[in-house]
Amino acid sequence: MISTKGRYALRVMIDLAEQEPDKFIPLEEIATRQNISKKYLEIVLKSLVQKNFLKGLRGKGGGYKLTRKPEDYTAGEILEVTEGTLAVVSCLQNDCVPCERKNFCKTLPMWKNFNQLTHDFFFGITLKDLATPD
Repeated sequence: MISTKGRYALRVMIDLAEQEPDKFIPLEEIATRQNISKKYLEIVLKSLVQKNFLKGLRGKGGGYKLTRKPEDYTAGEILEVTEGTLAVVSCLQNDCVPCERKNFCKTLPMWKNFNQLTHDFFFGITLKDLATPD
């Protein structure tokens, strides 16, 4: 399940993709438009800045802006910043301890297929697609 933090991260990134690309957008404006508390929004923005998805500027004229073009972000990578992984089961996470049932698990092929579908879905949608739907 995608957490609130992940959903808010997508909303914020879409919001910024819809703004002037070279302009820093104040936190308060984003919070107001997205109806997200400033305190919670700061947490979401911090993780996006740390991963260099956003650039933040403090002080007068400060705020946040994208570091890349909207078409250069995918929903999958934005969600992974906040969620850590999009693996559908723990045994498919990159850093998991290998499962002792791996070699004879009857459900592993199903989970692998579902995991690939999920990956392809989220990584096949760009921020531009979300900001400018058909």
